[in-house]
Amino acid sequence: MDAPEPSPSSMVTIGRILKPFGVHGEVRIESLSDVPGRFEGLETVTLALPDGRILETLVTSVRQINQGVILGLSAFSTPETAALYRGAWIRIPENQNLPRDTDTYYQFELIGLRVEDAEGHSIGTLEEVLEYPQHHVFVIRNEDREILVPASRRTIAMVDLPHKILRLTSREWWDTTYAL
Repeated sequence: MDAPEPSPSSMVTIGRILKPFGVHGEVRIESLSDVPGRFEGLETVTLALPDGRILETLVTSVRQINQGVILGLSAFSTPETAALYRGAWIRIPENQNLPRDTDTYYQFELIGLRVEDAEGHSIGTLEEVLEYPQHHVFVIRNEDREILVPASRRTIAMVDLPHKILRLTSREWWDTTYAL
């Protein structure tokens, strides 16, 4: 009996394809994982393109370089083919027994959450988490604009994973119009 296909919600995003690398269709990726050796030992990954297309492919090689990780994937044999997948998210099935501290969340759990202000009004969707030396920054987008919010206990009032909501604290901690 075959294992059931993981649903999109049970997939973990571990990286993003940045660009082709070399002449054999390998790709340079941005790792979104803090697990050492995350890419070594992978047999298959799922690529999710921004337009919604999904592709499952075999991992043929993994190399560490100074600027990150180079992946060889069976779906790509030329740099031209690999270039078509620039920006694709690299996903693997979720491990349900992930270790965590109280009030700590993994990036893959937060990406896609609806973000609300302190009054419960929707301000957009958390689409990306940028990592900086001092702290992480949430990239929240809606149809009108992009909002950057520091990821800290001061700015986050509540995270409700079952209902897919992240509520921010008072605007004074994250809205730049209050700084003027």
